[in-house]
Amino acid sequence: MKQLTGFIVAGIVGGLIVLGGIVFIAPSLTDSSTALNSEINIPSRLVSEKINIGKKVPDNFTAAAEKAMPTVVHIKSTQKANEKEDKKNDLFRDFFGEGNRGGGTGSGVIIKENGYIVTNNHVIEGADEYEVTLFDNRKFKAKLIGTDPTTDLAVLKIDASGLPKVEYGNSDQARVGEWVLAVGNPFNLTSTVTAGIISAKGRNIDILENQYKIESFIQTDAAVNPGNSGGALIDINGDLLGINTAIASSTGSFSGYSFAIPVDFVSKIVADLIQYGEVKRGFLGISIQDLDYEIANDLGLGITEGVHVIEVNSESAASDAGLKPDDIIVGVNNTKIKNAPKLQEMIGRGRPGDSVKILVNRDGKEKSFDVTLKE
Repeated sequence: MKQLTGFIVAGIVGGLIVLGGIVFIAPSLTDSSTALNSEINIPSRLVSEKINIGKKVPDNFTAAAEKAMPTVVHIKSTQKANEKEDKKNDLFRDFFGEGNRGGGTGSGVIIKENGYIVTNNHVIEGADEYEVTLFDNRKFKAKLIGTDPTTDLAVLKIDASGLPKVEYGNSDQARVGEWVLAVGNPFNLTSTVTAGIISAKGRNIDILENQYKIESFIQTDAAVNPGNSGGALIDINGDLLGINTAIASSTGSFSGYSFAIPVDFVSKIVADLIQYGEVKRGFLGISIQDLDYEIANDLGLGITEGVHVIEVNSESAASDAGLKPDDIIVGVNNTKIKNAPKLQEMIGRGRPGDSVKILVNRDGKEKSFDVTLKE
């Protein structure tokens, strides 16, 4: 019994010692932590920024999906002259989704409540009949308003009103690493949503064959497959960031990356097609290439990003404004220009007669030019 009492007393004393140790040690740990933070000099603003960024990420994407899904449609295009050939190739098209020169299936996005729909040109190319199925399963025959092979965009119109329409986001302000959703109809599986992040911006993957093509894609790892073309790439608010257009794949199916036309460019093309039936393109009249280290070194420049002007055409918009060969274009209308695709996109937003502000690095010094675009 005494022995037991001794153990109890010893235990109590030991516990007090441990508690006392914690009391004395804790301040020293706090001091050490403070000293460590001071030593590596972590600005307090970075901590608050991390917290703010974390709050912007939703627990799920249901709200964004529910907002965008009713604005995305299924498109089936056919060519009357080749009905026998179409039947023979139905199985092929049903698997690969999109057609070319004869019809197929894909996606589209409602941009106006009165039935205007944007899609990819390659979804409807070569066809003369278009059937649109809405999110609520209503079907409509559509009329072709206009196409632009240089950007792979097209606009259809159905006879309907009061439709849910997509809200435009801001692709210029979208950042690499930002969450995005792809909404479309892959493999004829209607209203499919996948998630990923923006992997890169201003990508040229050389898929368009037109001489005056513009490729400045948003690259994402959200899964996109044949049938998604013409569908929506949206942000976490459910607003449109781009029109899904292509995949990087050796198999014909998604294997890592997909590409979308940025909405800030899409909006201009769509407006032209609706108003004029064609795209009004303004041109600088220059030959260009991406600036790289070797070119920058040869020109004695301290920069390695921008667009190198190789040649300036006589009587062109660039010539009239005073641009010269070996100028490096680094900005357009207060937007930084890192490569040729981004420059082409920014100029492609303008019409003949529009004035754009071009920021150039010439011989190591920046100089601004007001350029009036020409046909």
